[in-house]
Amino acid sequence: MLEIKNLHVKLEDEDKQILKGVNLTVETGKVHAIMGPNGSGKSTLSYVLSGRDGYEVTDGEASLQGEDILDMEPEERAAAGLFLAFQYPVEIPGVGNMTFLRTAVNAQRKARGEEELSAGEFLKVVRAKAKELEIDADMLKRPVNVGFSGGEKKRNEILQMAMLEPKMCILDETDSGLDVDAMKLVAEGVNALRDAGRSFLVITHYQRLLDHIKPDVVHIMADGKIVKTGGPELALEVENNGYADILAEVA
Repeated sequence: MLEIKNLHVKLEDEDKQILKGVNLTVETGKVHAIMGPNGSGKSTLSYVLSGRDGYEVTDGEASLQGEDILDMEPEERAAAGLFLAFQYPVEIPGVGNMTFLRTAVNAQRKARGEEELSAGEFLKVVRAKAKELEIDADMLKRPVNVGFSGGEKKRNEILQMAMLEPKMCILDETDSGLDVDAMKLVAEGVNALRDAGRSFLVITHYQRLLDHIKPDVVHIMADGKIVKTGGPELALEVENNGYADILAEVA
């Protein structure tokens, strides 16, 4: 699904290398988690994959279903099936949630050569998805994320993901700032979207999210590259012992 080879990335505004040779393969239908100390490059990896400005790829490649994505515009990457859930979802005053969702869904359908959903068709689908994710119908009528709690913002992103039906979902510290109940709801939303044709890359600091979103593979990232890979037990090792032992082991 997602193939990253020897990816090197620096900040455009300063000569600072952030990613220093990331190699990662996320298979179709699998959930991979990336953990690591602050400053290891986890969020930078998600930004570069989604096409955020401010970063320069100096070496390496990244492909989605065999298609090079690094030269694509962000909207092209989205149409190709890539979705990024932000650590801090932005508010968009004046833009209704329903309008935003329908515009996004139909833009992607159009880019893929599919017929756009009518207002009636869209309403039927979005109401069903919102009900599955325990999202109050009133949230759909409000401006995007305006006045939403942290948990509501994250659930709203999961709703966006459910509507867009991406192939590759990247969750960048989606548990940040959430209480236990909100995190469980978000995790349940993610788990509801897991299937054989969709992959996930979950970036997190904490094992607690991975108690609810069970990963197939866990990677440890440090100093701009992945230094260790294992099963779910690797996340438990970090939870119990921190990163010091792992970093000493690979030094």
